[in-house]
Amino acid sequence: MTSRENAPEASARPGGDRVRTGAARLGHVFRTTRAPHQAAAFRIGLSLVIVAFLCREWPNRRVLYGDRSPLSYDMALELGRLDGTFSVLQWSGGRVWFEIVYFLTIASAFAVLVGWRTRTMSVILMVGVLSLENRNPLVGDGGDNVLRIMVIYLVFTRCAQVWSLDARRARTPLREGSPRADRTGVALWTATGLFLLVAFGWDTGWPLVLWTLWAAQGLWFAVGHRFPGSEARALLDAGASMLHNTAMLTIAAQVCLIYATSGWYKVQGSRWEQGSALHYALNLEYFAPWPWLSALLAGNAVLVLLLSYGTVMLQVAFPFTLVNRKVKSVLIAVMMLEHLGIAVLLGIPFFSLAMVACDAVFLPTGFLTAVGAGWKNLAGLARRRSGSAARSWA
Repeated sequence: MTSRENAPEASARPGGDRVRTGAARLGHVFRTTRAPHQAAAFRIGLSLVIVAFLCREWPNRRVLYGDRSPLSYDMALELGRLDGTFSVLQWSGGRVWFEIVYFLTIASAFAVLVGWRTRTMSVILMVGVLSLENRNPLVGDGGDNVLRIMVIYLVFTRCAQVWSLDARRARTPLREGSPRADRTGVALWTATGLFLLVAFGWDTGWPLVLWTLWAAQGLWFAVGHRFPGSEARALLDAGASMLHNTAMLTIAAQVCLIYATSGWYKVQGSRWEQGSALHYALNLEYFAPWPWLSALLAGNAVLVLLLSYGTVMLQVAFPFTLVNRKVKSVLIAVMMLEHLGIAVLLGIPFFSLAMVACDAVFLPTGFLTAVGAGWKNLAGLARRRSGSAARSWA
């Protein structure tokens, strides 16, 4: 074959190499779990907000979601049927079942917070939060909507790879001769399977989603313990990483959508255009936990104008700043400070804290690792001091 005949093949080879290189990079992205520290920060923040919210409403829980709710059990059933919502509280209107669901939701939130059996506990947390919120959606606000959405996304993330008891257990080497069986995991999987069978049977809709998650967990456990180094295990790991990356991207897109729609709706309002919207909010008694502070801020027209216009500009510009890391980091810090200010000034802390937890998915990895290292150093110093104090006391 002549050199001319080889010329097309040679000229096509660089392009083919680029395609193969691009495909390899794309495959690496899908096979690798991206943003594990951001997912852990999101997990900790979201579960902490849920724990704080449920504990805060403990004295009022029965009026909000339980047997004393103004939305009676029959009315809740009809509303759930019309809206097509899911809630295990629709099974019974009694106090005992409600207390069990409320307590299990708090317990699962604590488990997710510390990263204990996160795959199972995140599903239980999702079921608990959706059940409580959908029992009486008429008392919810924007914070409840954020929790409802984000607790679903949390299930599909690998959010316990760092800063969790699961990660600590995975790093702990097995003792020689010790069994590889995870008795606690098997017990949880069996118990949840029996509960699904008794409670739902074989049904479509949300029961089918829960059965799918349960079966996937069982397959993951079986392959991981029987064939730890096999191609099947690698395939499952790659699938979990791809699902995690998709969920993290969805969370980021959801946050951008929240800010963008909020900002553009404000642009259409005459009060925000005039720069006086914040003034009216500060003079509402419902949004004034500190009346003297609200009056002090509302009395400064220039500051109210700047904050009103600044809020709109930040929310509209937020999605466009993600292309620049430095600008994004500065804007994330400003947005978090804004939410903390809203929590204090307007008295809606749980919505603000939920948004801060969602903003954590955009935090730089270097910052998060530095925070984790600092927390680890503080914990080690506290343990050393407590140990020395105990020895001196003895």
